[in-house]
Amino acid sequence: MTKTIDYYFSVNSPWMYLGHARFVTIAKRAGVHVNVKPMDSARVFAASGGLPLPQRPRQRQLYRMAELKRWRAHLGIPINLEPKHFRVPTEMAARLIIAADLKDLNALALTGFLGRAVWEEERDISNPETLKAIAAEHGRNAELLWEAAQTPETKAAYDAYTQEAIDRQVFGAPTYVYRDELFWGQDRLDFLERALAA
Repeated sequence: MTKTIDYYFSVNSPWMYLGHARFVTIAKRAGVHVNVKPMDSARVFAASGGLPLPQRPRQRQLYRMAELKRWRAHLGIPINLEPKHFRVPTEMAARLIIAADLKDLNALALTGFLGRAVWEEERDISNPETLKAIAAEHGRNAELLWEAAQTPETKAAYDAYTQEAIDRQVFGAPTYVYRDELFWGQDRLDFLERALAA
C-alpha cells in the first residue's frame, strides 16, 4: 500500500516556498504519494486563533524576519524578504494548482513555480495573465488550465481542503500530515523524514 502525505499550504507562504523543494525530494526518495491541498490561510487562522501578519505584535513580526534571513542563508535560496506581491488574493492560484492536480499535470511542481514567482521573481499571482504565463512557461496548456480553474469543482475542492485542514487541527502553513500526525513548518521536515523511514 502506497504511503501518502497530505500537504496543506498557502500558495504565498514563504515557509512553504523555503521547504518545498526539500519536501518534494524527501517524498520522492521515500516513494510516497503527495496529496496537494492548498488552503485558505485566513479561514484557518480565524478557526485556530492565528493572526494575519499585519495584526501580529511587533516582536513577532521582527522575529519572523530574523528567521527568514537565517533560513535564506542556511538553504541558499534567493528569497526576497518583502516581495511586492505578497499580500494579494491567492484563491485563483490555489485553484490553478487544484485544476492541475485534477488533470494530472504535476500540481506539486506548479506549486513550486508559483512560490518562486512570489518570493524570487516579484510576480503578482493574483493576476490572471501572470498565472497563465507561469503555467505556459512550465509546459502547461495555460488556457485549458485556466478554464479548469474557474469551475465549481475547483472552488468546492479549495473550500473542502480548507475545512478539512481546520477539522484536522492544522493551524499554519506548510503542514504535512502523515498517518494522521501533523508536522507543521518546513523546519519539521527532518522529523517527517524520520517518520517516513520508520
